Amino acid sequence: MQRLLIVDDDEEIRSLLQKFFQRSGFETDTAASGADMDARLSRARYDLVILDVMLPDEDGFSLCKRLHAAGGTAIIMVTGVVEPTDRIVGLELGADDYVTKPFDARELLARVRAVLRRSESSAASGGQSHAPMLRFSGWRLDIVRRELRSSDHTLTPLSGAEFELLVVFAQHPRRVLTREQLIDLSRGPRHEAFDRSIDVQVSRLRRKIEEDPGDPEIIRTVRNVGYMFNATVERT
Repeated sequence: MQRLLIVDDDEEIRSLLQKFFQRSGFETDTAASGADMDARLSRARYDLVILDVMLPDEDGFSLCKRLHAAGGTAIIMVTGVVEPTDRIVGLELGADDYVTKPFDARELLARVRAVLRRSESSAASGGQSHAPMLRFSGWRLDIVRRELRSSDHTLTPLSGAEFELLVVFAQHPRRVLTREQLIDLSRGPRHEAFDRSIDVQVSRLRRKIEEDPGDPEIIRTVRNVGYMFNATVERT
C-alpha cells in the first residue's frame, strides 16, 4: 500500500482528504504545519507529499525545497493562488505537479496516481526495454536506482519530473524534440501541462548538469521547435 502525507493547516481539508485517499486504497497521514511534517517524516517514509503553500510556520515553497533536496519523495503542491508565476516557482523548487484550489478530490487523486505511476514505470523500464545505466558527458544516470551521479560519484538530487525528462533526453540523443513530444514521452499523452512547464524543467536540469547553464552544451534550445540532447550516450 502506497503511503501519502497531506500537509495542510485546514483541519477540515486534512480530514476530508485523508478519508478520501484511505477509501481509494492509500495509507494516509496528515500534518498541520512544517514542524508536523518533519515529525512525520522522521518516523516514516512516504511515497508522495501533498503540500499546501500557505502554512502557519514554514511556507510550502520552503518545505518543497527541503523535500526535494532530501530526495526520494514525490511532491504535489496545492495553493489557492492561480498566478502562473506561483506554479513556476513550485516546479523550480522541485514539485512534480501543481494543483490550485478549489479542486475536485477526484482530480487530485488522478494526479497522485499519475505521479506515482511515472515513478514506478520508469524504475520498471530500467530493467526491461532500456539500459539500466546511461552515461553522458561525465554523468551517470542510473534508471533502476533513479540516481544521477557526477564523475566523482557525487549524488545530484532530482525531482521525479526532472528524472523522467532527463531519461527521455538521454534515450533520444541528438534528436530534436518538441515540447509536446517531451511532455508525451516523460509524462504520458494524457497529461495536461501549461505552456512553460517543460521550459522550467529544462532550466532546472541545465543548472544541475551544465558547466555553464547560461550557455548550455548538453541540452540545446532549437529555436521555434524545442530542444536537443547534444551528448554521446553510452548504455550499459
